[in-house]
Amino acid sequence: MSLQRKNRILLVLLSLALGVAIISQAALLAEAVQRIFVEKASFSSVILLLGILLAVMAVRTLLTYGNGKIGLHMAAHAKMHMRANVLQNLTHASIASSMDGQTGGKVSVALDAVDEADSYFSQYTPRMMEAAIIPLLILVVTFTLHANTGWIMLCTAPFIPLFMILVGLQTKNKSEEKYAQLSEFSGTFLDSLQGLVTLKIFGRANRQKQEIERSSLGYRDTTMGILKIAFTNTFMLESIVMLSIGIVALELAIQLLVFKSMTFHTAFLVLLLVPEFYSLLKNTGTAFHSGRTSMGAIRKVEQMLAETSNTNMLSGGEEIAHNHEEEAAYKNDINDRMTQEERDTGRTAQQKLIPMPPSIELVNVRFQYEPHSFELEAEQISFKPGENVAIVGKSGSGKTTLLHLISGLLKPTAGSVLINGSLLSQYDETACFEHISYITQHPYIFAGTLAENIAIGAGGNVSRADIEQAAEEAGLAEVTAQLEQGMDTLVGEGGRGLSGGEKQRLALARAFLKRPAIILFDEPTVGLDLHTEKVLQRSIASLAKTATMITVAHRLYTIQQADNILFMDNGVLVDAGTHQELLERLPPYAEMVHIQRKGGLA
Repeated sequence: MSLQRKNRILLVLLSLALGVAIISQAALLAEAVQRIFVEKASFSSVILLLGILLAVMAVRTLLTYGNGKIGLHMAAHAKMHMRANVLQNLTHASIASSMDGQTGGKVSVALDAVDEADSYFSQYTPRMMEAAIIPLLILVVTFTLHANTGWIMLCTAPFIPLFMILVGLQTKNKSEEKYAQLSEFSGTFLDSLQGLVTLKIFGRANRQKQEIERSSLGYRDTTMGILKIAFTNTFMLESIVMLSIGIVALELAIQLLVFKSMTFHTAFLVLLLVPEFYSLLKNTGTAFHSGRTSMGAIRKVEQMLAETSNTNMLSGGEEIAHNHEEEAAYKNDINDRMTQEERDTGRTAQQKLIPMPPSIELVNVRFQYEPHSFELEAEQISFKPGENVAIVGKSGSGKTTLLHLISGLLKPTAGSVLINGSLLSQYDETACFEHISYITQHPYIFAGTLAENIAIGAGGNVSRADIEQAAEEAGLAEVTAQLEQGMDTLVGEGGRGLSGGEKQRLALARAFLKRPAIILFDEPTVGLDLHTEKVLQRSIASLAKTATMITVAHRLYTIQQADNILFMDNGVLVDAGTHQELLERLPPYAEMVHIQRKGGLA
């Protein structure tokens, strides 16, 4: 039995006990008033009765506290479980899913929306349990004592839940709108902070300020709309409760004073129970409003989890789903050529990528970011184990897109990407990335020390000596030697700024620590000075000795050193070959090299 189920059962039992305590308190109080003020009994004769009354009141207080405590425990457990699911989902999400949406919006859901779910468990659930049990007990006792009052309560009580439902539906919609506004505001604000320098340089700071103000005012208006509903809800509930109690009191007064058909004890006991009945329903109405607000937050969290899960499922299965027949035919062809040992290796592909330079093959690959947009087509591309490959072409020709497809950051809309003869989609993403290093033009530097940033490449525990060795091989040692705190120097946000070349060396140090089987570079030396570029080229050459290396390249030096060069144009692989072969048979490539030699840009 789950913890939440046990807590609900405990809430039912406590609510039942609380109902008995409320009725007992009213009965004892009515009896005490009857004896002291009507029968004029001596104080000594009612001491025991008053003692029991105090004990029952204490028990009622403890039961109310217990209900609230259980609600808080349920809320804490639910929020912990919910936040863990969100973080786990984000952690294990596919790369494509991780890149989708604004960071600020995701942070807002993980923090604010999860916290807002508290009211559903801490207030709404306990109050609804009480409302389902205690009013029924009071109604049964009231019908037993005075049927007319019971009928009045039975006729007026439905107005409260009916009003709650009407208000709750509007509150839920407003709440969902509120969290949509909050996500938009968080995303806009975070984007503005991260790009503040750029905004100032281009004179867009004031315009972005207006955009933040617009987003903030939208969130404010939505929040005020919810508060307006809350105040209206409270006013209407108070009006209904006050009117209902007034009707009951009037009917009791007529029966007691005019018709004299009931005793003071009975009338007073009923008059004590009626406010308890309506108070429970009123509190439930207030809790219902909070619960519906929380439901909007919970819905937002569930929506985020569902979207991420759906993206992961689509990313993991779209190759097979969309291209089943094509892949089945290709697999049959592969199986005809595979040895038994290779088949066994293919079966374990999902568990572990072979830690050696693998072969990579793209077969009839197609990719589009959106319909009627740029499309990449690759009929047949093969990369041999340990090969040094350069991808060249003008800007927008599809070089980086091809690199993303090879790495698994993007999934092809058609065709197959194979690693060592097995579909890339069959590999576990985490296990696959353990053997891939992807170094972009702008590696991300986390807030922390240089050593901590390099250690990210290990993916586990690593010694200080290994970190220093990786830094030495990446050419970062000469940089750290000039720093007072060396490898313990704080970098990233709030720390020492790093130049483009230093960031590239740090990224290479991560790769040296990881020793990947596949290394992907996206124009790693663009914009660097000649000395830094030579340092990086030496480090890259050393790292590539034990790996398959694929580089999106512009520099002539990088292109000439490649074993195989792929020339891309408008998303199509035009030709492939060595530097000399392409010079002889491909005029656009020869023109690009000529421009490079003249000192221009490719």
